Amino acid sequence: MDKTRLLAMALSLGLFLAVVACESLFPDNIEPEKLLGEPILALAPEQQQSHAKGDTEFGRVFGVVDGLGPIFVSTSCESCHIGDGKGHPTTSLTRFNRQDGLDFDPMISVGASQLQHRAITGYTPETLPIDIKGSTRLTPPAVGGLGYLAAVPDADILAMADPHDLNGDGISGVPNYFPAPDFFEPEKFHLPDAAGRYIGRFGKKAGAIDLLQQVANAYLLDMGITSEFLRTDLYNEQLGNHTGDNIPDPEVPGSVVRNVVLYMRTLKVPPRRNARQPEVLAGEQLFIQLGCAKCHVPTLKTGLSDIAALSNQTFHPYTDLLLHDMGPELDDNYTEGSARTSEWRTAPLWGLGLAAEAQGRQVFYLHDGRARTLEEAIQFHGGEAAGSRIKFTALPSPNQKELVAFLQSL
Repeated sequence: MDKTRLLAMALSLGLFLAVVACESLFPDNIEPEKLLGEPILALAPEQQQSHAKGDTEFGRVFGVVDGLGPIFVSTSCESCHIGDGKGHPTTSLTRFNRQDGLDFDPMISVGASQLQHRAITGYTPETLPIDIKGSTRLTPPAVGGLGYLAAVPDADILAMADPHDLNGDGISGVPNYFPAPDFFEPEKFHLPDAAGRYIGRFGKKAGAIDLLQQVANAYLLDMGITSEFLRTDLYNEQLGNHTGDNIPDPEVPGSVVRNVVLYMRTLKVPPRRNARQPEVLAGEQLFIQLGCAKCHVPTLKTGLSDIAALSNQTFHPYTDLLLHDMGPELDDNYTEGSARTSEWRTAPLWGLGLAAEAQGRQVFYLHDGRARTLEEAIQFHGGEAAGSRIKFTALPSPNQKELVAFLQSL
């Protein structure tokens, strides 16, 4: 990703850059071991070409003539995932819903559960409906290594689940099942449940089954860009305005979406740093002893993939891709699918120490960026993670620093 593209993107982030200086957001000299956005090795020539095309499309800034909106959140993929890294609270999404008992209502009648707070000329952006039961802000994640997570067999995810806590360790991870969209193309490792639903693995609540669904949703819900996968423009249901923009649909061909999907699938994993330092090694042992690794599972393995470089690869994301109850501390009264409002998918911890590079040399942790330090993020862990939080709090200060040093090495 060259600097010209980063600077072009900076021009589209007026409000953001009014808060964070451009030179802080896009530092001139990033150390090689901190670089994100690089492709994995050993891609076939046609995959390299598709990756390059997807890279360009990921940075493309959409305007009215391209079909932006008419209501939207952002103008490009990269305006939220800056440098392929973790987003800033100023680029967060707002999600909302109603819920009656265990029945999730996505509020389709008022524009579904994502707020499009911006609009092109002649249209009115959305506001939060008055009868919502819950809302939350979701900070965009880093996108490195997603192809590895996409290639973990469902059987392996289910093997880590323990919905009834049969082993008595207080951890009861569960998968979040969803009906598949019409364009879903299941791999051999995808296992439907008895109702024909599939395991979600992407998003803060594990709301997307695969990267094609995640990317197609982002084009439509974030930028108002239709594709062959989701062909109907967004409009402000609250005003009864059922007209899209004047650009014929679909506004991007399926090949564009698929190239972006392959780009995201073939980004390298976030690189480790300082892994052999004594303080980091001591912190790694504490991470296991405190029970953090029961949800933030260090090591997973991919199955067979149509991308040979992703097949049968052992990698270290520090997640189990399951939902866990995080207690009232992180309960925003918002849900997706079958997840309870206090349940969140275990966030992968890889790249945690690189977040500042994409966040203007600041840090914003947890799903909404509320925590400004790793220690504060740990203190928000309740529910199934309360025991680990209590153990961390009881550690002497030097040991707490060792654990933090380990997390910052990821």
